[in-house]
Amino acid sequence: MTILIEIPDTVARAIRIPRREQQHQLKVELAVSLYAQGNLSFGKASELAEMTLLEFGILLGKRNIPRQYDETDLQDDVAYASGQ
Repeated sequence: MTILIEIPDTVARAIRIPRREQQHQLKVELAVSLYAQGNLSFGKASELAEMTLLEFGILLGKRNIPRQYDETDLQDDVAYASGQ
């Protein structure tokens, strides 16, 4: 499933991010926000942000967002480690 979010032109033009970087940066911001709120696992948030796990972890550290680690994260890590 793909979710398409429409942002009004007036808002898109007001975002202080270069146009060519907006889509990626908005994905990163959404991923960070969902992770910080506990609505997305670390692995899935890094996937949404199109970042490696290491890159995403570093970004969270720079923003002082604590790492949440629960059973879902453990399952994601085990699946990743086993190549799934």
